[in-house]
Amino acid sequence: MTQRLSKDALTGFGECLAQLGLAADECAEALGQAKCVAATRGEILLHQGACQAHGYFIVDGILGAQYYGDCGGLFSKEFYFEGELCLLYHSLLTADAAPYQLEAVTDVTLVRFPLTLLKQASWQGVLIALLSQQLLYKEEKEAFLLLKRPEERYIYLVNHRPMWVERLSNVQLARYIGITPVSLSRLKARLA
Repeated sequence: MTQRLSKDALTGFGECLAQLGLAADECAEALGQAKCVAATRGEILLHQGACQAHGYFIVDGILGAQYYGDCGGLFSKEFYFEGELCLLYHSLLTADAAPYQLEAVTDVTLVRFPLTLLKQASWQGVLIALLSQQLLYKEEKEAFLLLKRPEERYIYLVNHRPMWVERLSNVQLARYIGITPVSLSRLKARLA
């Protein structure tokens, strides 16, 4: 990774923290503890059942939070794209082992930062802002999954998250929507 990319990556991370309300001196401290990293498609950043020590700011690429069931089933909890922070809130708040695996869906460029930063008193405003965002997102996701039929879920993604439809595979989209890839292909054909 080039030095320029590292500087640009850290700048994006700093801007994200500033938007969440972190003071300039605290941003500088965070940038000092952050590290630019790259991961290749399929690389695991956090194994399911491990303790999460780092969060990630995505500079380029896609991360996924996946659940691998005992019987071999794979479920997609979430996808994270450029400009987003990726961390598992349950693990952050409880210090329990992660119920999901974080992995690179595509080749990714990331800024890795220690989650211990979010435990500092000066970061409490950032933590509250992140938790507020997450609560709203979870409410929307519950409505998405519980109140919409699969066709409505797909149409919602087309209208509100077109990047997901463009950049995720049919298999990944189907897992997220809660249908089979074959059903998704039929649904797409019917709507075309």
